[in-house]
Amino acid sequence: MDAATFLAIENVVISFEGVPLNTLTDSVGVFRFTKNVPLGTQTLRVYKDGFVTKRFPIIVNKGEILSLNDITITRDAPNTDNLFLITLSDDELNTDTGSADNISGLLGASLDVFQRTAAFEFSASFFRMRGLDSNHGKVLINGIEMNKAFNGRPQWSNWGGINDVLRNQELTVGLSPSRYGFGGVLGTTNIDVRPSQSRPGGRLTYSSSNRSYSNRLLATYASGLLKNNWVYTLSLGRRWGNEGYQDATVYSANSLFVAVEKKINDSHSLNFTGIYTPNRRGKSSPNTQEVYDLKDIKYNAFWGWQDGNKRNSRIKEVIEPIFLLNHFWTINKTTTINTNVGYQFGKLGNSRLDYNGNDLIDGVPQGGGSNPSPTYYQKLPSYFERNFPDNPGLAYLALKEFQSDGQINWHTMYQANINNAQHGGNAKYALYEDRVDDSQLTINVILDTALNDHVIINAGINYKKLKSENFAEVQDLLGGSSYLDIDPFANTIDEAQNDLLNPNRLVGVGDKFKYHYNIESSSIKVFAQGQFSYNAIDFYCTGSASGTNYQREGIYQNGGFPNHSLGKGEKLSFSGFGLKGGITYKLSGKHVFNTNAGFISRAPFIQNTYSNSRENHNVVPNISEERILSFDGSYILRSSIVKAKLTGYFTKITDASQIAFYFADGVGGDNAIFVQEILQGIDKKYFGAELGIEAQLTSTIKLKGVVAMGQYTYDNNPNLFLTTEPNKEAEDAGFIDGFKDFGISTLKNYRLGNGPQNAYSIGFEYRDPDFWWFGATANFFANTYLSINPLTRSSNFNTDFDGNPFPDYDKELARELLRQEQFDDYMVINLIGGKSWKLGKYYIGLFASVNNLLDEVYRTGGFEQRRNANYRELRDDQALETPVFGPKYWYGRGSTYFLNLNLSF
Repeated sequence: MDAATFLAIENVVISFEGVPLNTLTDSVGVFRFTKNVPLGTQTLRVYKDGFVTKRFPIIVNKGEILSLNDITITRDAPNTDNLFLITLSDDELNTDTGSADNISGLLGASLDVFQRTAAFEFSASFFRMRGLDSNHGKVLINGIEMNKAFNGRPQWSNWGGINDVLRNQELTVGLSPSRYGFGGVLGTTNIDVRPSQSRPGGRLTYSSSNRSYSNRLLATYASGLLKNNWVYTLSLGRRWGNEGYQDATVYSANSLFVAVEKKINDSHSLNFTGIYTPNRRGKSSPNTQEVYDLKDIKYNAFWGWQDGNKRNSRIKEVIEPIFLLNHFWTINKTTTINTNVGYQFGKLGNSRLDYNGNDLIDGVPQGGGSNPSPTYYQKLPSYFERNFPDNPGLAYLALKEFQSDGQINWHTMYQANINNAQHGGNAKYALYEDRVDDSQLTINVILDTALNDHVIINAGINYKKLKSENFAEVQDLLGGSSYLDIDPFANTIDEAQNDLLNPNRLVGVGDKFKYHYNIESSSIKVFAQGQFSYNAIDFYCTGSASGTNYQREGIYQNGGFPNHSLGKGEKLSFSGFGLKGGITYKLSGKHVFNTNAGFISRAPFIQNTYSNSRENHNVVPNISEERILSFDGSYILRSSIVKAKLTGYFTKITDASQIAFYFADGVGGDNAIFVQEILQGIDKKYFGAELGIEAQLTSTIKLKGVVAMGQYTYDNNPNLFLTTEPNKEAEDAGFIDGFKDFGISTLKNYRLGNGPQNAYSIGFEYRDPDFWWFGATANFFANTYLSINPLTRSSNFNTDFDGNPFPDYDKELARELLRQEQFDDYMVINLIGGKSWKLGKYYIGLFASVNNLLDEVYRTGGFEQRRNANYRELRDDQALETPVFGPKYWYGRGSTYFLNLNLSF
């Protein structure tokens, strides 16, 4: 049992020292040996990652039963407050990078040294476990999957700020078996928030930080079992700050958690859980190196001064309550059935400025405002250097203006709108929000049964139904009174209509405009699993099958796609299946070998199924299920001094698709065209090795080291298509009905731009008998690559507008232009420490961390801009001392701190 909560602990390794005999505790903490037990005086070893190992001297007599009751083990002191790991996950997920939601947040509560290091030490560099997106891992709360149907990723902010109730987590790594479902290549994390599983008592917490928020308050109380077998847990929290590490990244989040459980009898219990965590976060911008050089790495282009305050135009707001109802049925000592119903609804909004506001004069759209972004390329010195080389004064003026201000000018937009309104015109600028309002119902049933001491059967069925409403909504007309809802870049007034059913519509604050459609999705999944455990060998086999349906319903009839935007589109159906298995060989209590292999076929996510769902029903050409092949093998060493795990892995993904939106120069016309880029039939390859090792040198000093070495690449040359509105400009550029096939994009062997592919950590922890501890780690990162532009690796790159190759094409120069940028290696040093006190019946805990102690400046990611779509465009731009359309980068934070003080009772 856990010495703090007195709750049973599963999968504790019980072994005899010096004898190759071991077993695991079951779900109620029970273990037994019935054969080959050594007689006489023996030492029983009780071990589990994250707990202090215990050794018990026992005497085994022939023919007698020895019962050991109430064995308790305590959590390892540095992991006692794993709260800070969960805190960090939520904190890091704030940043608006292309991969921010992909960090290893789901691994935050892991007690394995490699997983702890990946979550705590590597996450600030946007390190991805085995190079994979977080949609390859499953996150569940009380057995109900929380991954989103849109992109397959968990939305961690849906339960942010309730850290105290998230501590009971069951994690399976990689393909290892989970009782809750088939899982993914990155594993499964189930967060158990049942009140009966919480330590009775209360906890008050205050935190201070300069990362995403400035302050946090959290109060949690668990009642323990009351009369009539009721038990409940309450948690309230708030996180806030006017600014995080990046400029103007405002943060405001509240959290409420309520769970009530009724133990009906020894066989049945019923649990209700409600989670409500509304949060608003200011985003930060990626920038070119030109911009960072003129400002600094804290610079954020999304804000400007208004009435003496910093106002951010890009706010992400998430309000998606979760309600769970769980029924636990213990049929007998060996069989349980868990039935769960979950319902989630609410909104996810991302605000931004729109400057296409128009008036119609004689049926012709008039120009809106100019681009308000301070980093718009025509406002930067590089633009004037390229286009006006004989007048360097223009570039100098742009430089000085950007250095002295370089932020959004809210006053100018207000003044323009007010002036237009005074003359009977519409607003030229508006602040609006891209909205996703989801409502989702999930029902599942999970069966666990032990056929005997060696065989456990798990099975389950899951049904999920989603309705997702998507639209844009006006938030602020910035001094104006109305806004014209048309597309100013269209060639005709009919094509310009965002909704032909309401032509030339004027909208105000709170009105929907631009686009409006629904996506309906339903899926059903089943899995069955057998786990077999014997003295020397354990093995398992798991199978799954699934069916997924998507259908788009257009509420607006878009003028660019009048025949396939309104009403219900084609109903898409995908089938999937999975098969995985593994074997563990226990050479002895110290030496264990493990291997897993699996194949998964899964439906594409909504995000990568429709080419431009905001405007039409069009589906990605040749869309199919995504296929994943993966295997890994590990050697595990567990001695009284050293714990180590060495793993090699290989994963291949085939038939994936990817959608991007951008303006492209040089795709067959004189002007930049807004396109949707479809990359279809993508193969990716991931392989590498992981090593985690920790050595308890003395009772107070522990050394630890981690190595993550990988190579993650495109493994084929996928097909590339561009789509756009089928207007005259597109026809002149060679688009047929808004579609153009560019053949293959030669991406094979290019590295994936998914964070550092190699990471290393070495550190130590000191734990004093007087209940204080500290540690330090040095973390090294290498092989981080820029995300490349697939269009420049297609036939468009070396082909002129007339379809013939460029006569001045230089192969050697082209090879250099297309060379993928590799970022500099860097090192980050982190410090952590803590102290606890016992004052009567109260416990006080203090935890502090400093990340990037030496204030190292480093790039964590970035992408090639898409504007330079052909050889000449890219050549001329790269020839400049400062390219106009250079790559955009994200930088890591400088020195930051996190301080946590809690009182438990």
